[in-house]
Amino acid sequence: MSHRKVKNVMSTDVATVREGTPFKDVARALARRDVSALPVVDQDGRVLGVVSEADLLIKQGTQEIEFSRSLLSWWRDRRHARRAAATTAGQLMSKPAITVNAASTVAGAARLLTEHNIKRLPVVDETGTLVGIVSRKDLLTVFLRKDENIRDEIVEHVFEHGIGMAVNPATVTVDVHNGEVTLTGQLDLKSQLSLVEDMTHHIDGVVDVTVSMTYRHDDTRDHRIPGDMTIDITQPPRVR
Repeated sequence: MSHRKVKNVMSTDVATVREGTPFKDVARALARRDVSALPVVDQDGRVLGVVSEADLLIKQGTQEIEFSRSLLSWWRDRRHARRAAATTAGQLMSKPAITVNAASTVAGAARLLTEHNIKRLPVVDETGTLVGIVSRKDLLTVFLRKDENIRDEIVEHVFEHGIGMAVNPATVTVDVHNGEVTLTGQLDLKSQLSLVEDMTHHIDGVVDVTVSMTYRHDDTRDHRIPGDMTIDITQPPRVR
């Protein structure tokens, strides 16, 4: 089954800064490119960290705090204090950077963004060199796929090649409307129903799946061994 790769949706026009880039220049770069974060790279283009709007706001946040017990608590956080005193991108940045490989799936990148609550991911190659940037907006493009393209992929990758045996397209109907998939028709085995649903959910652009299918054979029944045929393995065998 095919999945869109990060390299298919990422932007290759990436603004970067170096470790020694001054605070003001970092702020200007963020504003000029209208982005929330910038990769910090070395001379070979390898990603060292990421500097974000939130990193810069740490300094701003210290300027209006009254001298009180809360201020003393603030400065007990030595790491926070160092960030507030930072004057360069290298001092401001969060490290190590959370990155994604260009060959990773869009779903994998989305999971990283969600888990770490960030908006943008630097995209790197096998050597850790920056090759692009991917944002939440970029990842949402998979949901702009045309319904007919989604349908064609479901037919090919789920029913024709996906569930272990080819299904005659004439026995199933795949309807897609605004990314919502409805599957009707008949399969050979009951166990294939859950497999079909799961595989369809994993097609890029699918929003929801409704399975209204029947089956010819129930292969999920519990085939129990009759009581008089069970063997107690906790007892030694009887010798006759």
